[in-house]
Amino acid sequence: MTEEILGHCWRCARALSTLDYGRETSCIGCGKPTRCCRNCRHYAPGRANECVEPMVERILDKTAANFCELFEPTTPGAGASSVAPETDALRQAAEALFK
Repeated sequence: MTEEILGHCWRCARALSTLDYGRETSCIGCGKPTRCCRNCRHYAPGRANECVEPMVERILDKTAANFCELFEPTTPGAGASSVAPETDALRQAAEALFK
């Protein structure tokens, strides 16, 4: 029996199931924490606290595991998780220009 895909890793876009979203669980593909702001469907760069939920507790490191009560995995095909690796690659390339 196969696990239902709930979302994808923000870093490597690997498919994640229910069991992959534990508090101390890391992505099998890249080793990054899976229960973090970047994997949440509420994550919204440019908004207050980078979250669409107005009353959320402030979390500074969006890539670190956290205990946010409002966490919901990104939905498959949402687009945000597949764009993030490209955005990170572009940011790293821009930073490399100024080293």
